[in-house]
Amino acid sequence: MLKSILTAFLCVAMTASAAVRQDARTVLGEASRAMGAENLKSIQYSGTSSDFSFGQAYNPSSGWPEFRNKSYTRTIDYQIPAVRTERVPEPVDPKRRGGGLPPAQTQTIAINANTSWAQQLEIWKTPHGFLKAAAANNAVVKPETIGGRKVDVVSFTGQNKAIVRGYFNDQHLIERVETVIDNTVSGDTPLEIRYSDYKDFGGVKFPMKIVERQGGYPTLDFTVTDVKPNFAANIQPPQAAAGPPAQPPAATSQKLGDGVYLILPGYAALAVEFKDHIVVIEGPQSEARSQAIIAEAKRVIPNKPVRYVVNTHIHFDHSGGMRAFVAEGATILTHQANKGYFEKVLATPHTLTPDKQQTARKKIKVETIADKKVLTDGNRVVELHRLQGSLHQEGLIVAYLPKEKILVEADAFNPPAQANAPVATPVNPATLNLVENIDRLKLDVEAIVPVHYPADGRKVAKAELMRAAGRN
Repeated sequence: MLKSILTAFLCVAMTASAAVRQDARTVLGEASRAMGAENLKSIQYSGTSSDFSFGQAYNPSSGWPEFRNKSYTRTIDYQIPAVRTERVPEPVDPKRRGGGLPPAQTQTIAINANTSWAQQLEIWKTPHGFLKAAAANNAVVKPETIGGRKVDVVSFTGQNKAIVRGYFNDQHLIERVETVIDNTVSGDTPLEIRYSDYKDFGGVKFPMKIVERQGGYPTLDFTVTDVKPNFAANIQPPQAAAGPPAQPPAATSQKLGDGVYLILPGYAALAVEFKDHIVVIEGPQSEARSQAIIAEAKRVIPNKPVRYVVNTHIHFDHSGGMRAFVAEGATILTHQANKGYFEKVLATPHTLTPDKQQTARKKIKVETIADKKVLTDGNRVVELHRLQGSLHQEGLIVAYLPKEKILVEADAFNPPAQANAPVATPVNPATLNLVENIDRLKLDVEAIVPVHYPADGRKVAKAELMRAAGRN
């Protein structure tokens, strides 16, 4: 009897599952006809836009900083598949607050066996790309009522094991795509794209407004003015590197003074020996990078724990390794404006790409700095100072070692590739701000340790900073 009941239950479940898939095919078919996707092999759309630097906010409560484009063109070939984005940027406002570099004027992604899902989404998150991806990935549909309106929610599982959802209105037009992607700082991070103001272009309906949001703030605001269906895309895939991806070089260190070690390559970090512990200045980039920094710090300063990590600022490339230090049991030293931010963001789940802290679940410990904090054990001294007037980040911290006359700084002065390179004109405001703060604080600096360390590995003297600031 029980066997018969289970058999009947399984039959009903399989029938219901097949019906859901059939409903999804119906919804996708209706949307494909309404949007003109059935014979769409490529498309080009253009207009004006703003890109925003994800993870580069001026402070924890502000959105991602903006770069404006005079023109923005995206061409997609759904058959390769591949996408090419072309920008004509506007001049950057010298008073722009926040970090990040302007995006490349031309970017090309051609999907192959090594293309990450985050890159593939540049194609599959588009209105017609979603239809094609959903049809190829056993999508299911669920009717919902949102804000008093009925919508069909079509979903499928992406390659990163996260659900991708598309919301279709009663005209069978997709209004929103949402999913979750991994980030070293914010973990399982929401990605949302909204489409509105559809118009017809030769039977292909396309939105005139596209707004992408990541981590709660816009990353793209695109006003479309022209659409060309089945455009001769002619996207040339970027040349692939031969062989498997190169492994990052192992962390190595240079002794800068008694108990002071510079850890390279990649973003620089400093390991400083105290009487019964280690202080690491900067936990940058990623879990792997910071684990390598921790291992090297403990190798050159054995039998002592890493008790503190100094975070120069919250930008993701400079805080990407914070969770590795939390898992190590270290306390984060950061500007007081960042305490609540780190306690919240570092507690987010990292289920898509689990890291050490996802398993360890160590308590997140944060100590704060206002304008100055001195770390000392009676012999060793490290001073932490906030750079006043910085446009890069409100809580930007530098570390000064008075005995060694070394200043560790991030993004205030990024040395050129060659020490004798021509001085930039106009002078970078961040460089001028650093010099002004050194003068204000009366710091006796001889050597600079930029976190963005020059690739040639040279030692950076204060004279190089002063030259870049136009002071000599």
